[in-house]
Amino acid sequence: MTPESNTRLIPVTQWPHPWPTVSGLRHLIFFAETNGFKKVIRRIGRRVLIDEKAFFAWADQVGKIS
Repeated sequence: MTPESNTRLIPVTQWPHPWPTVSGLRHLIFFAETNGFKKVIRRIGRRVLIDEKAFFAWADQVGKIS
């Protein structure tokens, strides 16, 4: 990822948005291989970070499928 990508990497426990909840994020992360959420998460050691920009792109894509 380059600095020009203009995205934030947010730790799961500090997710600032009302949806999904932290437990909801953990559920999405647990099933990331099957639900396409893998492209949203970044793992640095044991820490799991959410790419905020990729999350909203993923949510838009999933919303269009349903």
